This record gives sequence, C-alpha cells and structure tokens, in this order.
Amino acid sequence: MMKLARPIAVLAATLLLTLPAVAQISLTPPSVQAPATKPAEPPAKPPAVAKKPPAPPAPKPSPTPAPLPAQTVIPAPPQDNSNVDLVYGAYQRGQYKTAFELAGGRAQAGDPKAMTMLGELYANGLGIKRDYSKAAEWYKRAADAGDREAMFALAMMRMAGRGGPVDRGEAVKLLASSAKLGEPKAAYNLALLYLDGQTLPQDVKRSAELLRQAADAGLPEAQYALATFYKEGTGVEKDMEKAVRLLQAASLANNVDAVVEYAIALFNGTGTPRNQVAAVALLRKAAQQNSPIAQNRLARVLITGMGSTVDKVEGFKWHLIAKSAGKGDPELDKAFSELSPEDRARAEEGARRWLGVK
Repeated sequence: MMKLARPIAVLAATLLLTLPAVAQISLTPPSVQAPATKPAEPPAKPPAVAKKPPAPPAPKPSPTPAPLPAQTVIPAPPQDNSNVDLVYGAYQRGQYKTAFELAGGRAQAGDPKAMTMLGELYANGLGIKRDYSKAAEWYKRAADAGDREAMFALAMMRMAGRGGPVDRGEAVKLLASSAKLGEPKAAYNLALLYLDGQTLPQDVKRSAELLRQAADAGLPEAQYALATFYKEGTGVEKDMEKAVRLLQAASLANNVDAVVEYAIALFNGTGTPRNQVAAVALLRKAAQQNSPIAQNRLARVLITGMGSTVDKVEGFKWHLIAKSAGKGDPELDKAFSELSPEDRARAEEGARRWLGVK
C-alpha cells in the first residue's frame, strides 16, 4: 500500500532566515532537493527558496521555522478609548495620513499605542516617507512605556540593524520582555534563538516552552514548529497525537506547511484516524497554493488512484508543475513518457496554463 512519509529531524533555525517550502516527503523516495534559507527583508513576507540538489542518496532534510516579519500587527484598542479607536480605525481602512495625524497628537500626550502606531507608519512608509530612525525612536518610546508590540518591533529592528546598529543583546532583552507580556510573535522568535544556539545558548526545552506559549496564543507558525517537536521528541516527550492536533490547528489557519503535514497524517492514519479523501483535498489545497511537495504528492495520488479517482492527465499536470519548481520525480518522468501522445499534450497544456506559459 502506498504510504506518505516525511520524518522530521531536529529543527535548526536562524533568526531572519526563511523557511523552505516544506521539507521533502516521499511515497517511494524520489530524487529530492535539499532546502536552504536566505536572508529575509522585513517587513515583507519572505519567499521560500531552495538550493542545488545533493548527490544521491538524498539526505532527509530538516525544516527551519520561519521567523515572523518585523511588521507589527497592532491589536484593536479597548473600546473605552474613542480617540485611539479613531487612530486604529483609520489605519485599518488604509487612511494612513489620517492615522498619522491622529496618532501624533495622542503620542505627544503620552499614549504608548499611538507611539507604536507612529513607529509602524514610519517603518513601513505608510502615509509618510519611510524613516527607520524615527520608527525606532517611536517604538522605543512605546516600549519604554510598556507596549509589548513596540518591544517586538524594536527587537526586530535591532536584530536587522535598521534605525541603528545591529544589537542582538538588546533585541533578546526586548523579545524576552515582550514575550513575558504575552506577545506570541516575540515568544516564537525568541524560541528560534534558543533553537539556533548562536545568539543564545542552545536550549531546546526552553525553545519548546516558548513555542507552546505562542502556539497556545494561536500563532500558526508556532503551532507548526511545535508539532515537529512533538513528532520527533525534541525538547518534549514524543507524542504524535499532540503533533497532529497542532498541525490541524495550523492547517485551519492556512499555514501551507502544516496543511501538507496534516494531509500526510490523515493519509497514513498517523496520530489520527485515516481519511484519505480529506488528505487528498488538503494536498490539492496546498498544491493550488504553490507547494511543490504537495503538487508532487498530489500527482502521485491522482496517477495511482490511492484515495482518489485515477486522473492521469491531471496528475501529470501537477507533476510537470512541481518539476518546474525543482521538485523532480524520475519515476513519474518514466510514467509520463509512457502516456499516449494525446494525454501528454493535455497534461502539458494544463501545466502551461497554470504556469502562465504560452
């Protein structure tokens, strides 16, 4: 019986490095590419990248949890402060100049949320010319006043050397203070530092504790990372059922890596009752979100008919799409060559349409 498998080794992370688009899973192990990371540019969301394939036999890669971008998501203020509500409302509607004008007065009056808003607007060039120095100044004033979002944003600026020199020591202190006040993004990034073992001494148990804090607060990235800890017993006792519950939660939040992992668990019945129909639906969802791994596994499912009706044209379409992203599969290449000329042409046309190639 065909089985999806994707063992996950101990995670190794570096702050401000991106997550490759899900490490490899295998039905029958194909040739794979080893994932790699490259520096991200906060506040933009980092793209997923891969490096050249290793010589066979391919090693089983380890996923690296992606750090969150420096952009601060400012929560809605308490409803008893109508002046701050006006600032936040303008920001949410994209009326950044209005938000800037309203926040200025409130910030001068000592409102830390308004200070954080000014930092956000300056850091991202929203309604005002981008100015990292001024962003750092306002974030620092808000952080000194006890605002946890400002602490997180300023920590990320210090880590990246924006608005001032790189200062990892200060960044760690800010992350720790922000996490202590309940900021999940700070707890998540601090967990990566404890996992990486460069800025801080490596401590996988402390990393797991911080990931649990962020996961319990509903952060999908932390839920996915903690799931891998439970899957391998890294810093916690191995527990597949807990891993799957976390994958399910992150999947519901549309974390694509978690969608793929949860699909695999459902397909195999690992830590959860087997449901191959639901697994295939999730693989299709992730494939449509441009996960090359999901595209490759969906191709195999459709071609073999395991958990789905056989549809070789559709299956080979996904194979060609995955291959264009560097996820080659010699077995499927061989099977593709055995298709009729008509079916090959239909699969190729489907792949071209998806890729936007004429």
